[in-house]
Amino acid sequence: MTPHILIAGGGIAGLTAALSLHAAGFQRVTVVEAAREIRSVGAGLNIMPNAVRELDALGVLDRLETDAVRTRELRYYHRSGGLISREPRGLRAGYRWPQLSIHRGHLQLVLAEAVRERLGPAAIVGGVRVAGLEILPDGRPRVRLAHRTGATRGLASLQPDVLIGADGIRSAVRAALHPGEGAPPWNGMLVWRGVSRMAAKDTGSFMLIAGDDRQKAVVYPMTEPTLRRPEVLVNWALAMPADRIAGAERLDAVRGDWNRPVPVDDFLHHYEGWEFDGVSVPDVLRASDGAYEYPMVDREPLARWSHGRTTLIGDAAHAMYPIGSNGATQSIVDARALAHAMALYRDPADALAAYEADRRPAMTELQRANRRLGPEVVINLAHQRAPGGFTDIDAVIPPEERAEIAARYALTGAFDPAAVNAGSPYEVAVSVLP
Repeated sequence: MTPHILIAGGGIAGLTAALSLHAAGFQRVTVVEAAREIRSVGAGLNIMPNAVRELDALGVLDRLETDAVRTRELRYYHRSGGLISREPRGLRAGYRWPQLSIHRGHLQLVLAEAVRERLGPAAIVGGVRVAGLEILPDGRPRVRLAHRTGATRGLASLQPDVLIGADGIRSAVRAALHPGEGAPPWNGMLVWRGVSRMAAKDTGSFMLIAGDDRQKAVVYPMTEPTLRRPEVLVNWALAMPADRIAGAERLDAVRGDWNRPVPVDDFLHHYEGWEFDGVSVPDVLRASDGAYEYPMVDREPLARWSHGRTTLIGDAAHAMYPIGSNGATQSIVDARALAHAMALYRDPADALAAYEADRRPAMTELQRANRRLGPEVVINLAHQRAPGGFTDIDAVIPPEERAEIAARYALTGAFDPAAVNAGSPYEVAVSVLP
């Protein structure tokens, strides 16, 4: 009998893992999700071509592209409005697969629909979370599950053959494997995110990142205009040091509240006058239905992800700062790498060890690169070298320096064109299990 694989977390990492395992021949896969149902919530994501390649291999790319944008260009701006650089993205940069700007909710719903189609409607169980974990002497996990149905709550114990912790930055699986780790470390920056509906002519056809090391804005469209829906969805994210906008009471609230709704007016005035090639950040903010505020946090790299037949993927394994569009991207690649290893090794513990050996060193380096601000360091350099603005960016940051920064980060994340176009290293073989 094939092993029973339990996935804790029905986000992007967990759902992609379920699809990847199914493609590798595993039929007994269950995803437990703390939310009672998967709904279209959240803001926008950029999925890099290396992850889009994997989603294409899973047969879901066409569905995703019904409500997404093929990202064409990324532009970096000085806070004064000067253009620092413009980079072609996705197909325009020579990749065989596009980069996608997409709403997180749309991506998650497409993945969930595919999981239910392929593994059955009972493959995703809502209202269930991991409440405890014990690694047995033979390496198998014993999992305590807390569940709720309406007003009814209960506890159950389960011993799957494999446990995959895909339950995010505050992972209960990770906490059980690494007790005493504590809360994710905060770098003192506050982030606001939201989604706006705007006329396409006001959104630009590019993704922009603007500001400096003390204040930043990211804006990009996530949908294309149609005759039936002329307005487009625009994702935006802002970052500023918390000590510039709040007193001690607010800082305490931020530390304890991760997705706190806040009025856009609380911070809009900090971005008045920010306009970049026709895209007005204040206008984007005014068109938003609301905003969420949370601290910019990550996780310290771990020396070990896998314990016996239990492992971590996605943010549970390597949560990183939202830099370089690599959070969801690397979660998708993790899922494919894990399923590939599971298909190649009879012993699940050996498979998880092989998966970790492949992914953990690269993700540790990427976490560290994001703490150094990855490719976005160019906006800091421009401000440091020309705080008042510039007339010739080449005299401030030479073209070869800008190109080297971008290329180095792409190599770190394994999404340089040569690596991506060579094809997936995780084409899933038929499982060695009978």
